[in-house]
Amino acid sequence: MLTMPNLHETTVWALLDRVVGTVRTVRLFEALTVHPSMLQPRGERDRVTRAELAQALTMLLFEDVTRRVPNAGAYVGDAIRAGQKLTFDHGALRTVATDNGALPNGELAFRRILEPLGFECRDIYPLDRIGMTGRAFTHKDLPESIAQFFVSELHPERFSPTFQAAVQRVVGNSRDPLPLASKDMLGELAQKGSLGFEDATQLLPNLVCCFDRQHQEPRWSDYQTLLAESKEMAWIATEGNAFNHATDRVADVVAVADRQRQLGRPIKEAVEVSTSGRVRQTAFRAVMVERLFLGDDGALRAEQVPGSFHEFITRAEEAPGVLDLRFDSGNATAIFKMTSKS
Repeated sequence: MLTMPNLHETTVWALLDRVVGTVRTVRLFEALTVHPSMLQPRGERDRVTRAELAQALTMLLFEDVTRRVPNAGAYVGDAIRAGQKLTFDHGALRTVATDNGALPNGELAFRRILEPLGFECRDIYPLDRIGMTGRAFTHKDLPESIAQFFVSELHPERFSPTFQAAVQRVVGNSRDPLPLASKDMLGELAQKGSLGFEDATQLLPNLVCCFDRQHQEPRWSDYQTLLAESKEMAWIATEGNAFNHATDRVADVVAVADRQRQLGRPIKEAVEVSTSGRVRQTAFRAVMVERLFLGDDGALRAEQVPGSFHEFITRAEEAPGVLDLRFDSGNATAIFKMTSKS
């Protein structure tokens, strides 16, 4: 395994250093565990593998959550000062299965990104109580080491006509953040499994931009309509496709929760346990953020609404040496409540 002085010679380091600079790259490698297979010297190789690009993307998305969620930032800071690295287990985002304007329908907006990066949809999880479906995308090359993506999709047709009309007004004119050149690069990546280094430095920041809100400020009246029937859709109205949480894989989620509670950080009281008993989860409560809305008078107004949060998960082995990487519909539904005010 490489030591710190060699990290700057690796492809993942070089890619991140070019895109976000040395200071942030150092911080990312201090905070997160990276599989040794992605810490090989770059040498004369001018290609970035799909696994390396996927690793770089997940690191930047994890960093985004820690910057938007103060408790997550504090938790990561504690770990770095203690010389401990986090294992990024998965990130979760929400989509809407409807006509989104220029943005592809629902989970397809992210399938087009994740599959060229080497991810596959391993499992589908009905989230019927909240009118959604979840899909787990796991990396083919390093399923236990590269963070999974839990992509949920809200189904407006399961709600009232008034709700559906509000959904369409909010997301119906969404933009597509991916330029044509990036789509071509994803096509090459899907075909060859790697991309030229210079192309990868152009593609990576465009991929990061996909994990954001792609529609304009919603009307306050529409937000209230959505909130009355689906807190999840109301969250999408203000936060879009940003990670609603990132998750640290820990050895003992109960011990971690107890420690965070002692530090005075707002964490969920209960630990969710999967039907199998092998997956246990809990989370900080979502941070409250200020977002702009369009009032009935046409003027912008600021309101406090739930933002994102940070989660903790413990996974037991389902077979000797094989972690249970599955999710659980009941766990997911309960964790989703972290972005609710109530």
